Amino acid sequence: MKTLLPFTLLVAYLPALAAQPDVLPVKQIGLELARDIAMASVEACRKDGYNVSAVVLDRAGNVQAALRDTLAARHTLEIAERKAGMSIMSGSDSGEFRAARGDIRPELNHIKGLIVMDGALPIRAAGSLIGAVGVSGAPGGEKDAACAAAALKKVEERLEFAM
Repeated sequence: MKTLLPFTLLVAYLPALAAQPDVLPVKQIGLELARDIAMASVEACRKDGYNVSAVVLDRAGNVQAALRDTLAARHTLEIAERKAGMSIMSGSDSGEFRAARGDIRPELNHIKGLIVMDGALPIRAAGSLIGAVGVSGAPGGEKDAACAAAALKKVEERLEFAM
């Protein structure tokens, strides 16, 4: 009888484990942080002489902030957004995803809102994916990614201590 008690408790607890809440608490990137990351990305590229656009998406892939430097080409906004979309979808650096999944790159490039190119990084706060930043316009995706990384470094403390 004593050996059946733990098993009985486990079986009784299983339905509670399977139940999902109707409302989920979700961490979401705020406008001010998104704006600051976009601006810091543009400023990081300016230091190296590049005119870029930076787009920050929220965790659902919606544009939260978008900036195009004065002399950046107009298409850089769309490319930056699509790069960030890939980072949201994969939950990883878009360049790392590109290197790991070259086999599906052509197919993914045809999906609205995605492009498999270097230049986007996920934004995480307190362990949760809250968005992504995409940069476009520097001469090479690795330079775009470096600008995004510099921006995230600039707000690192805000991300680490986010509630």
